[in-house]
Amino acid sequence: MSEILFLAHRVPFPPDRGDKIRSFHVLRHLAARARVHLVAFADDPRDLAPAPPHRALVDECVIVPRTKSRIRASVEALATAQPVSLAAFAHPQVERAVRDILARRPIDAIYVFSGQMAQYLPVSGPRTIMDFVDLDSAKFAAYAQDAGGVTRHMMQREARLLATFEREVAGRVDASLFVSGAEAALLPGSLAVENGIDTKRYDPAVPHVPVVGQGPLVVFTGQMDYRPNIEAVLWFAREMLPRIPDVRFAIVGRAPDAEVRALARDRVIVTGEVADVRGWLAAASVVVAPLKLARGVQNKVLEAMAMARPVVASSAAEGIDHDGTIRVASDADAFVAAVNALLTDPAAARALGDAARARVIARYDWGAALAPLDRLLGLSPETRAAA
Repeated sequence: MSEILFLAHRVPFPPDRGDKIRSFHVLRHLAARARVHLVAFADDPRDLAPAPPHRALVDECVIVPRTKSRIRASVEALATAQPVSLAAFAHPQVERAVRDILARRPIDAIYVFSGQMAQYLPVSGPRTIMDFVDLDSAKFAAYAQDAGGVTRHMMQREARLLATFEREVAGRVDASLFVSGAEAALLPGSLAVENGIDTKRYDPAVPHVPVVGQGPLVVFTGQMDYRPNIEAVLWFAREMLPRIPDVRFAIVGRAPDAEVRALARDRVIVTGEVADVRGWLAAASVVVAPLKLARGVQNKVLEAMAMARPVVASSAAEGIDHDGTIRVASDADAFVAAVNALLTDPAAARALGDAARARVIARYDWGAALAPLDRLLGLSPETRAAA
């Protein structure tokens, strides 16, 4: 049976944020077909539990706490002329773990999840798949356009150095993957392996813990210390919500930063981390994704679609083949008009939500999305359990 070394910049469990949703499902797919050795960073003390849930999926795992501060990473990056993103994830314990596994085990392939982990690839070795997910250099270039002063300079530096690194990595691996065709087109020779959605888990017919409150509810979900999500909810709360009467706005997601917490008032709910986002989605009259910067396929949008919720999105919709089953708005005026139209026409909102769920069932099944990995890694689709 094949053996795979899986490198991830975050422990791929629980699948409760965009990158971890993808890494978890990829890991589970590979673990059903091969012996998997996981090396990953932990940025949450819960990831270091004696028997973490992901442990049952893999043959061995090495989890290393990531404690390096951004200031230290920035100093190291400037001293070594490398991107801050790489310096932040440089750790001798991870380097030793990768060397040790490659020396001890007959590794047939390496799966690298996220560009930060590509620095641990051996100069030569087994077949390697590089899952960039998104093109980070393009993301930092976009950040630079909206920044000024020293921040703009640092973002431009990061974009430039990452672009060089990404091209170098892509030139020496066997395949480079991205989450959408639009992202893959940014790095010639790359392939798109899209995200999927677990439509059995995200199913409006499954009972969920009810959300307390009366009246229409507009919901945004996401990791709330992530800058694009912060900017999205600030934009909606300040410029759009005042023009949408008699509705509450729920910002649902872990680690809300100070700007997000400050939004909490009579019509704005800031939940922080919740045990299960599905209850909030089930309660939503409309789900919004007013992202000004979005890369690839947004899991938050797929989850809302699977829960048969009407969705209004901005650029977050670009990577999703939604076939008209969500409303796309290009500016604040269009966004407000779309949300108000759905709130005042519940029948149309239900029909849009039902069409969205049908679309993700037909188009975004995880098994079909990840099937190309079997060919790329030379794996049999027959599962280990069946074998």
